[in-house]
Parts: sequence; C-alpha cells; structure tokens
Amino acid sequence: MKPKILVTGGTGYIGSHTVVELQNSGYEVVIVDNLSNSSADVVDNIEKVSGIRPAFEMVDCLDFNGMNVVFDKHPGIKAIIHFAASKAVGESVEKPLLYYRNNLVSLINVLELMPIHKVEGIVFSSSCTVYGQPDELPVTENAPIKKAESPYGNTKQINEEIVRDTVASGAPISAILLRYFNPIGAHPTALLGELPNGVPQNLIPYLTQTAIGIREQLSVFGDDYDTPDGSCIRDFINVVDLAKAHVIAIDRILENKQNETVEVFNIGTGTGLSVLELIKGFEEATGVKLNYKIVGRRAGDIEKVWANPDLANNVLGWKAVETIEDTLRSAWNWQLKLRERGIQ
Repeated sequence: MKPKILVTGGTGYIGSHTVVELQNSGYEVVIVDNLSNSSADVVDNIEKVSGIRPAFEMVDCLDFNGMNVVFDKHPGIKAIIHFAASKAVGESVEKPLLYYRNNLVSLINVLELMPIHKVEGIVFSSSCTVYGQPDELPVTENAPIKKAESPYGNTKQINEEIVRDTVASGAPISAILLRYFNPIGAHPTALLGELPNGVPQNLIPYLTQTAIGIREQLSVFGDDYDTPDGSCIRDFINVVDLAKAHVIAIDRILENKQNETVEVFNIGTGTGLSVLELIKGFEEATGVKLNYKIVGRRAGDIEKVWANPDLANNVLGWKAVETIEDTLRSAWNWQLKLRERGIQ
C-alpha cells in the first residue's frame, strides 16, 4: 500500500473521482467533507467503484480543532489534495464574504496543520479563472494573472499566493497547483458524477437536468460575445482525466521529482468549445433534444479561454484522453442512473 493521502472535499464531484483514482493506484485515502454540496452515500459509491472503502470524516475545514483531530486520528498522512471550497462564479458575486471565508480559511487551516503533522506536500485545486480573460490563446502557465472577474476567481488567485508565501517562508512543504479548465462528465460506471445540492450552478448538471425534465429550460448566458457563434468558449475536460492528473501530481511530490517547491500546471484538453457547440454535441451524442434559450450575459463570465496543456503533457506526464462525445454521454448516463435511484 502506498502512503496515506487526505482529500478535503472528497465526496464532491472532482474529489470523489480523484479518491477512486488514488485507490486504484494503491494509495490509502482519508476523506474530509462537511457535505455542504454532496452527500454521505458518495462514500458507498466510491467503494462500489474501487472495491475499497475510504475513511470518511464529516468535518468542516474551517474548524481548525476538528481538522487537528482528523490528523491525530489518522496518523501517517503524507500529502493532501485540497478541493474543499465553494465554487460557483455567479453565487460568489452575490455572496462574496461566504466565498472568502470558506475558500481562504479552509486552506490556511490545512497549511498550518501540515508541518505539525509532518505532511510533506499539497496538491491545490486551482482554476483557469486566475488568468481572467487572457491576452493570448491558448493560455500557458506563464500568462499574467489578471484581475479576477469574480470573488470565486479571486479566492483561487489569493490561495495560490498563500501557498507560495507559505512555502517561501521555509515551511517544510512542497506544492503543485493544478489550474483546471472546465470539468464535465461522470464516471463510466455511472455511480459517480456531479450532483450539487439544490439548483445546479454549473452548466452540465443543469443541462442534463433540463434534458430529463427536472428543469424547464436551460439558459445560455449571452450570444453576443466575440466568438464564432456568440456564446462563451471553454475548454471542457473529462472529470476522470482530471482526477488522474491529481494522482500523477501526488506521485511527483512524494517521489521528489519536482523541479521547484511550487509547480503550476494547466489541466485542460487544449481545445475550445462554445456553449452552443456543447449543446449541439450533447444532442448528437445522446439523441436527446434540449430546451434552451438565449438570455443576457452573466456577471463574472469570461468570454473565451482554453488551455495550452504542453507543460502538463511533457513535464507532469499527463494527457487528456477522453473524447467530448464519450464525456457528454457519461454525463447523460449519470443523470439516467440518478432517475433510476429516485434522485431528482
């Protein structure tokens, strides 16, 4: 068995897929999650997929003492993958203080506790939102960090700075910052996927819920952007591909392969796809017609962004392999499985 890894936010969308990939690679996993945007039965489904039940602690990362108890209860944690955060752009514009408290203090607590419990490394869940609207596309890791378009994006920028400053201060920690583009899709077993509590803030769960009849209509925010069809362009990446990037990053930290104590990698496909192209792709991949309408632009949205993933491909040794068709089908299969389970 490889070392023990703590995954904060491990019952969430990306977290749950990453736990499976860590277990498939031989790591022992401890999940911490407050279940604010997930449910405890995700742990059961992780076990069904991987054959291994991860340890689960229902603790909020804002609770310093509670987190300290987790480390005491599970000695020998060697690295952390930190997902725990609020993550909806639109909501962050409406509730900035919620986002600053959740996203900053949770990371600060984790970083403070790492040296106390001899945890060597952290993989931080960052985002392409740190680039704002890039001057050049595709965007590389060397692109300037722009003023954030939303409080959510700003928390990712500040958190990256917190990690860098902590490491620079001499803390015995190494870090990899993974800047995700737009994760979509579900596990091929249809046992794990994106299931936010309440009304979805992200595109794909709202899209699939509309396709199955839970939501009446999907809103496309703006068709007057400077893009071929007027809708925003994003780099949509399969969630399992993304999860595998975290395992490679953990391997890199624990095997002391890093070139620097803080490394940054874009995790994307390198291909931009517009929202309207994604809708068309979903309809073609599944044969299901979508009821959607064009509405006004949404505050905080960036016009177009997609990755240059060369550094992740060549240095990290990771590459996105899943097709957009298979990814969209997996999201639909997950939605169908939810209906079978009686979950709306």
